[in-house]
Amino acid sequence: MTISAPASQKLTLVQAVTDGLRTMMKEREEIILMGEDIGVNGGVFRATDGLIEEFGERRVIDTPISESGIAGTAIGMAVNGLIPVIEMQFLGFIYPAFEQIMTHATRLRMRTNGYFHVPLVIRAPYGAGIRAPEIHSDSVEALFTHMPGIKVVCPANPYDAKGLLIASIEDPDPVLFLESMRVYRAFREDVPKEKYTVEIGKAKKLSSGDDVTVIAWGAMVPVAVQAAEQVKEKGISCDVLDLRTLYPLDRDVIAESVQKTGRAVIVHEAHATSGLGAEIIALINDTSFLYLKSPVERVTGFDVPVPLYSLEQHYLPTVNRVVTAIEKTLHF
Repeated sequence: MTISAPASQKLTLVQAVTDGLRTMMKEREEIILMGEDIGVNGGVFRATDGLIEEFGERRVIDTPISESGIAGTAIGMAVNGLIPVIEMQFLGFIYPAFEQIMTHATRLRMRTNGYFHVPLVIRAPYGAGIRAPEIHSDSVEALFTHMPGIKVVCPANPYDAKGLLIASIEDPDPVLFLESMRVYRAFREDVPKEKYTVEIGKAKKLSSGDDVTVIAWGAMVPVAVQAAEQVKEKGISCDVLDLRTLYPLDRDVIAESVQKTGRAVIVHEAHATSGLGAEIIALINDTSFLYLKSPVERVTGFDVPVPLYSLEQHYLPTVNRVVTAIEKTLHF
């Protein structure tokens, strides 16, 4: 008897997001999409393209330009039996909704002794590298990893995007689902047509090595992989970790890798000060300090607002900067 492999399709990351939304909306009638321009226009990046035609305007709702109103309405829906998936058009637009998320969405389960849950997914395109105007390119994931009660997820490839989105929708608590605009259409890969999940809270090892652990997420994963490939030509082998979930962090995978290599480089495009890299260094100190052969290096954005597009390539971490950091840890 021949068992055929599950059917798959070649998708970009943004297409995988659309497929994940469609898959779950077919299964669960209580899933509601809300956001600015997500209905008739299919979203500014077309992540919801075609869904209003398929599921109707009662389930795919174009909202006014009011991030606070979108988030507050979604919280009310979530505690009354619906599963809202809302889109912040850009992560840099989320600030008006910060109070609703911080004060209510993340606290309701604790506030009500578990009587209410908030099954809410907040989708947010983020990051620089697409020549967008001011505020559109912010990478402020660290603000939300400081909020107990919400999970923060950040896929770096189409397969993980669909699997993590479905897992986020099925989670009973709020999830901030970050989508790197730079990776949206960067490449395609096989994505199963059927429903599947990728577990929230689990990092993924992309390559194995004995010399340095390189840790990244989102658009910085391809940068980390390319840097690891470059140093391989010099006889340096790297563990490359894609965190996938930023809160909670996969402490076990990080510790296991750093204890093996004794060195670590963290790559993120957010500002250096109080960025998530600092928390990862603290985690490494807690779990693996006596294994370290050199200080942990960070390759990050700079402590300035993300510049306009003529300068953003000077702001973003590059392969060369990561290679330099890897070599610095080895020659300490």
